Amino acid sequence: MTGGDWYSKMIRWRENHIKESNFILVLSFVVGILTALAAWLLKNSIHLIQTLLTSFFSIERVNFLYLLYPAVGILLASWYVRRVVKDDIGHGVTHILYAISRRQGRLKRHNMWTSLIASSVTIGMGGSVGAEAPIVLTGSAIGSNLGSYFKMNHKTLMLLIGCGAAGAISGIFKAPIAGMLFTIEVLMLDLTAASVMPLLISSVTAATLSYILTGSSPMFAFSMSEPFDLSRIPWVLLLGVSCGLVSLYLIRGMNKVEGWYKRIKHPMRKLALGAVVLGVLIFLFPPLYGEGYLAIESLISEKPLMLAEGSLFYAFKDNVWLFVGYLGLVVFFKIVAAASTNGAGGVGGVFAPSLFVGALVGYMVATIVNQSGLGEVSGANFALMGMAGVMSAVMHAPLTGVFLIAELTGGYELFLPLMMVSGGSFLTIYLFEKQSIYAIRLAQKGQLLTHHKDKAVLTLMKVENVVETDFDVINPNMYLGNLVKVIATAKRNIFPVVDDDNVLQGIVLLDDIRNIMFRSELYYRFKVQKLMISPPAKIHIDDPMDQVMRTFDDSGAWNLPVVDADDHYLGFVSKSKIFSSYRSVLVNFSDE
Repeated sequence: MTGGDWYSKMIRWRENHIKESNFILVLSFVVGILTALAAWLLKNSIHLIQTLLTSFFSIERVNFLYLLYPAVGILLASWYVRRVVKDDIGHGVTHILYAISRRQGRLKRHNMWTSLIASSVTIGMGGSVGAEAPIVLTGSAIGSNLGSYFKMNHKTLMLLIGCGAAGAISGIFKAPIAGMLFTIEVLMLDLTAASVMPLLISSVTAATLSYILTGSSPMFAFSMSEPFDLSRIPWVLLLGVSCGLVSLYLIRGMNKVEGWYKRIKHPMRKLALGAVVLGVLIFLFPPLYGEGYLAIESLISEKPLMLAEGSLFYAFKDNVWLFVGYLGLVVFFKIVAAASTNGAGGVGGVFAPSLFVGALVGYMVATIVNQSGLGEVSGANFALMGMAGVMSAVMHAPLTGVFLIAELTGGYELFLPLMMVSGGSFLTIYLFEKQSIYAIRLAQKGQLLTHHKDKAVLTLMKVENVVETDFDVINPNMYLGNLVKVIATAKRNIFPVVDDDNVLQGIVLLDDIRNIMFRSELYYRFKVQKLMISPPAKIHIDDPMDQVMRTFDDSGAWNLPVVDADDHYLGFVSKSKIFSSYRSVLVNFSDE
């Protein structure tokens, strides 16, 4: 028996003996196991590299190897992506959103492992980014390809992508609730009766296996130093607004800096600039090295001065206001460091930078309040709240922020202030940015799937799938007599006019020539170029469907020609065809 025969028989056996809804649950369980193993492998690879490279560093003197390590890491990751992968694997969550919106839930096979290697090298050698986006891309790719292997439909593939993302977050953070909420809020999958159980199975399975592999303690050790008092609510609200404004800087700053790197076309120049910028920043501010979780632990455990170890600012650690200024500079340059890491060719995400920045902002606000005599608040508590606030705003995911921080630390006693900070931060950022840092690039191109059913259905539709090509094409040099012969056998009353290079010149409407088409004396007096008119509008094959609908509304037409980027004629799109396709997609999209 050949491999193909065995595979076909297995697929048929599964279809005949296992109900699809039950098989999806089995796949979600397998996805949970595989994503947890991938998360464990990635975290251990990063920590192993970091330990080998930095375990001998001095805490009192500057360490010049900070100038070298990040450059080598970006060089290796960039070479690997360009020479081995030969595909863009940066901005992992954005890739997932694009796969959901435009590729019917299909992610490439290499995404199951390439991000693990590239991000391990990037972050382990000091790249100032996080491992979460790469592992989410890995988990989602596992779900997508597992579903493709078993011939599941695109709706199930999108669900399995969500299972992979939920399992990845659950596995890397030991946070099953946050994993589910991340899928719903960030990936924007609808929570229905059919989707809740697979997501839950993947999340719980990944978190359980993570507990088995790494122990039952939360990721960050936290003990409530003092209970939350209602009199501190004004400072909590102030922290929420501060986190929202800092998140605005993070989103716009990273997009701006990465945009600068994109303008540099030569890979080595881009690499050289990123290596120099990142190396200098880490040399001056060692907390920028890697994910930054050690810095977060220092703030939560009330040991903030550890952030100054190994830096030029270590001598000023006892001056509170200078130290706050130092933390402010770390926050300011964290965005530059993270964007330079990715922009120069490294691979990583903004999950960890968001938590890092949030912890520093929270501790800074607490220190300023305490030192100014305005009140007395806990720096550790505010660091936790700041983590939730910045992450909620950057990702537009307030529930994920609340539950993630609670599960990361076991700090459920802070649930109320966590909700306040997350809500305040999200409302603040929403005044300025309507999309998360992941979705903003796709939203600008009209390629983003949303919770809005009508917009979501239009996003799932493509112009190429509704183009009609049974229109008789005519040449502008054709005489009226020849056109009449074409009309005699035509099934349409619109005739696209194209030149010898298939470039659209105009259209001829049957109604416009009806009064002369039977006058034989005019057959060789008029050419098509005298009879044609310009179409009321043109549709480009790459236009998103919501833009196509706006074009129809603006033009008032019922049929519009479709062209490519060079104005070559491809066919026509009709409103009736779009409505018919819309109804089909809506039924499939809404069917559980």
